[in-house]
Amino acid sequence: MRLSNAALALAILGLGVLEVRAESRHADLLIENARVVTMDETFRVIEGGTIAIEGTRILAVGGGEVSQEFEAAQTIDAGGDIVMPGMINTHTHASMTIFRGLGDDVPDRLRRFIFPLEAMVVNADNVRKGALLGAVEMVLSGATTFVDMYYFEDEVARAAKTVGVRAILGETIIGFPAPDAKEAYGGLAYAKKFIREFADDDLIVPALAPHAPYTMDREHLAEVAGAARELGVPVLLHLSETQAEIDHIATEFQMSPVEYIDTVGLLTNELVAAHCIFVDGDDIELMKAKGVGVSHNIVSNIKAGKGVAPVLEMLEAGVDVGLGTDGPMSGNTLDMMGLLGYTAKLHKLAKLDRRVMPAKDVVEMATIGGARAVNMEDRIGSLEVGKLADLIIVDTDSVHMIPMYDVYSALVYAAKAHDVHTVIINGQQIVRNRELLTVDVEKVKRDVLVLTEQIAKKAEDL
Repeated sequence: MRLSNAALALAILGLGVLEVRAESRHADLLIENARVVTMDETFRVIEGGTIAIEGTRILAVGGGEVSQEFEAAQTIDAGGDIVMPGMINTHTHASMTIFRGLGDDVPDRLRRFIFPLEAMVVNADNVRKGALLGAVEMVLSGATTFVDMYYFEDEVARAAKTVGVRAILGETIIGFPAPDAKEAYGGLAYAKKFIREFADDDLIVPALAPHAPYTMDREHLAEVAGAARELGVPVLLHLSETQAEIDHIATEFQMSPVEYIDTVGLLTNELVAAHCIFVDGDDIELMKAKGVGVSHNIVSNIKAGKGVAPVLEMLEAGVDVGLGTDGPMSGNTLDMMGLLGYTAKLHKLAKLDRRVMPAKDVVEMATIGGARAVNMEDRIGSLEVGKLADLIIVDTDSVHMIPMYDVYSALVYAAKAHDVHTVIINGQQIVRNRELLTVDVEKVKRDVLVLTEQIAKKAEDL
């Protein structure tokens, strides 16, 4: 930087303080004038904040001084809106959007309705179409990562990559012939091929997904545990979800489901256990000791009349808990923003205490808590230097968001999915002004609607 003669003279004579700014650093994207909800260790909220992004990573997070430090190819003026980490949907079956609204309010839905319908309708093409619709729905409601269990999971991976969303995807392994496996437990061979195909992908983390302790025998559960260790991949499992499951395992093995899967080697830090409604203090202590992550699916659980998982006790014990929508045939929507209020309110009701499950704790579970549950807290879940640039911008100008005295309260009790107007994943803006930039949303919708008549006819016979 060249100094003027006057400035140089002042510096030489010591008659004034001279500040010489270093050259600006480069960033690909600056987000300025934001209410930055970092979800870091101190839960920092920065008014008038700025985030600098280079490539896939966050370069800087701070106040207006960050704007002065960087020059960027693109700048987004957040206009005072909330900038926060993208939410993490820790359990779903995205492709089941094709079945949304079927089998509601009927008993024994899984065996009487879902399994037979899947056997008749599910194929690779339908899984891809359903996954595209599910991924679109999740992204538009503020999820930047989702954890999925289903069949033909390689097709779910391709759909996720097309949309541009991060995903942990588990190929289902189950004890009877499935849509993508002619023999019982054939999903394990399919899973190994899927894992090889998507190893080291920048958006996809492949996983093994043994369906549940009651749909697999002990030998094959142990085989999956061994394969997970050998391949170094996560394991996704439905666990302690129904009273029937509890009774079955107790009768057969004289244990709780949590204790049982520990005996086969599945209860590890790599396990993401969905539901965990019927766990007691001993189970929770064991899950904590083994570092298990839990996905809490409150909307799906209460819709099915199953109960409210003891999440408060899990959190008190130090278990890592994230939030999940479950599949769109169980909870009907994949709306993470809408899930926040249910989570807070139902736990207050269950405990008859308005003080429990405060809003900040709910936002934590939806972001960094979910990241901890899936062992990705070093990469996602908070807005910190060096982490992946996965974030959303939430409108604060909607009538239902005014006034805003507390940002966490606003997000949990007032915000709606439509308030998410910008989504950035892996440093790429994929939603702008509430419009998805990566796929033709109308075509995605039409492709699923074409299946409706075929599926409805099959469902009539169930």
